[in-house]
Amino acid sequence: MELVLRDHQTTIIDKLRAGFAAGNRVQILYGPCAFGKTEVAISLMAAAARKGRRSAMVLDRRVLCTQTSARLMKYRIEHGVLMAGSPMFRPDQKIQVCTAQTLEKRESFPAVDLLIVDEAHCMRKETVEFIQNNPRVKVIGLSGSPFTRGMGAVYSSVESAVTIDQLVDQGWLIRPRVFIAREIDMAGAKKVAGEWSANETTKRGIQITGDIVAEWVSKTNDIFGGPRKTIVFCAGVAHGEDLARKFGEAGYNFVSISYRDDDDYKSQVLAEFDKPDTDINGVIATDILTKGFDQSDVMIGVSARPFSKSFSSHVQQIGRIMRPCDGKEQAVWLDHSGNYLRFRSQWEALCADGVHELDDGAEKPAKEPSDKEKEAAKCPACGALWPGNSDTCAHCGHGRARKSAVVEVAGEMMEIGGAKKSSDKQYSAEYKASFYAQLLGYALDTGSKPGSAYYRYIEKFGVAPSMKKPEPITPSAEVCRWVRSRNIAYSKARKAEERNAS
Repeated sequence: MELVLRDHQTTIIDKLRAGFAAGNRVQILYGPCAFGKTEVAISLMAAAARKGRRSAMVLDRRVLCTQTSARLMKYRIEHGVLMAGSPMFRPDQKIQVCTAQTLEKRESFPAVDLLIVDEAHCMRKETVEFIQNNPRVKVIGLSGSPFTRGMGAVYSSVESAVTIDQLVDQGWLIRPRVFIAREIDMAGAKKVAGEWSANETTKRGIQITGDIVAEWVSKTNDIFGGPRKTIVFCAGVAHGEDLARKFGEAGYNFVSISYRDDDDYKSQVLAEFDKPDTDINGVIATDILTKGFDQSDVMIGVSARPFSKSFSSHVQQIGRIMRPCDGKEQAVWLDHSGNYLRFRSQWEALCADGVHELDDGAEKPAKEPSDKEKEAAKCPACGALWPGNSDTCAHCGHGRARKSAVVEVAGEMMEIGGAKKSSDKQYSAEYKASFYAQLLGYALDTGSKPGSAYYRYIEKFGVAPSMKKPEPITPSAEVCRWVRSRNIAYSKARKAEERNAS
């Protein structure tokens, strides 16, 4: 089979080559889910081989290495595989596909002219050192979420050719409907390296498993008329096992997999789940499903692991349900973690604009605590500072009152910005098209992201726009007032969230 590239894939290759010509030896290729980063990588390696140059692609999981090798074979491109136990060990080939773990155990990388690093945001120590110690090797890092701190200190530039919004418009992605539920209260939770610890997320997340199951049953019946393939991102192994048990008690077959399971078992579960007639309703995992899981017939994603800073993980997770396939008209994201609202502004900006710069790792000036934060750090009885790991004042013995770990919110999950039930039928097609055009005009007039009009439309009508994106028109006073009211409401919600988190 001949490798045929899409327009945006050809464009990014041209940009990368121009970057090399301009002296950018180490570059990031940003490509959203369904961009086709692997095909771009294969095309670049094949072109290098035709010129007599050697290249290698480094992947951080065995399954990804196997998948990439299969793609190369599909396109009849000769290559070798550097992976423990692989029958494809052929070091003489100009193209090598490698697992990072094998290279790290060998304590050496193959001699290459071009190195392609998959999931470059993982920033593996040995790979970074190879890049820095081999200045003649050209490097391309692949990532759909290049937000890791310090990436800009290793990679000199980032190139992108298409945004998530554009891929949605072109039919390569499906924009998910997002529902917000009662979220896990992480106030006071311990952090490790800026992120909530696994123990904390498991302890607090496990307390709302019943809600997760009930809401999933309700939404699948309401939207799809019954169960559809689902992936659940849980807070930890115990949380995943408890969720699987709760789903089972409700009459549904959900399988929990984790790092504790061997690779053969996980592969068997995912192979069975991939079958059109599988009896598995859903798969539950922490982060196993965020990389290399490209099963397009999964229609529902459940977020039950809160992230403090890991926008990258949020992007990876929600992208798992956005791939289209025959018969898949919509995708649904059920957010029990609060991640969608926590990262909403970043997500909307990413969808509309893509990525144009990397974090250079420079220390940011420390934020001066507010008067309220300063007071909260003191014992209300005597004014002494609270000990870091205690709920009891060391000076006077006063006990600190703690909030409940679970926030009880009455009612069903709400579609983001909308009502429980769609009010779509109240409006004519002409009215909705005009309103959408005015929203686009408002975004243009105020300098807002163009993608914000899409989300405002959902807030207004409870459903995504089904018409082709219209040309922007001058917004009426009605539309302006409505948008301003939503902005005020959103600002108040964010402030309330920040207060609860402090």
